Amino acid sequence: MKILICDDHAIVRDGIRRILSEIDEIKLFKEAGDANELFNILSVENFDILLLDISLPDKSGLEILESLKIKYPSLKVLILSSHSQEQYEIRSLKLGASGYITKSNTSDELIGAIKKISLGGKIVSESLAENMALHIGKYFFQNKHELLSSREFEIMIKLANGKHLQEIGDELFISNKTVGTYRSRILKKINLKNNIELAKYCIENNLI
Repeated sequence: MKILICDDHAIVRDGIRRILSEIDEIKLFKEAGDANELFNILSVENFDILLLDISLPDKSGLEILESLKIKYPSLKVLILSSHSQEQYEIRSLKLGASGYITKSNTSDELIGAIKKISLGGKIVSESLAENMALHIGKYFFQNKHELLSSREFEIMIKLANGKHLQEIGDELFISNKTVGTYRSRILKKINLKNNIELAKYCIENNLI
């Protein structure tokens, strides 16, 4: 089994590598610190499983996931995240991830997830599985924010958290004018008027 780890923190990559060294089936590890490095590695070598951080400096994990499923459809992707909100997990799974776990999970849980995914299984958190069972209709009807692209979704979360256009632009390496265009598009798609309504919407839908 060949594993690729993509996380912008070297200490996190080192910790994951140490944990997964306990799996005898793993024959090769490689690491990437950002999206550009990730796609450079994938362009010359095949891997069985990618452990992908959802928050990278140059591109969001969700946006990367969309591209991966087009270019490398057979690559199994396990999303690693600091976000415990179900909407991130749901969106990741809908975009084709094989699983989603938070960085608060234990090393045994990470190892178990890798083994299950390698056999073609899916990783769904207990809380999401329970909520899907209790409110199954909710997951068959599309929420308005699911109409957003991955970049729009990312910017929506930043806006809802009170970040200004320039701040978001600096983080995503785009102009504040471009961020403003995204903001207008987001508000139109979700049928909201301003950032206050946007923040309220995100809170009500457990996005922040």
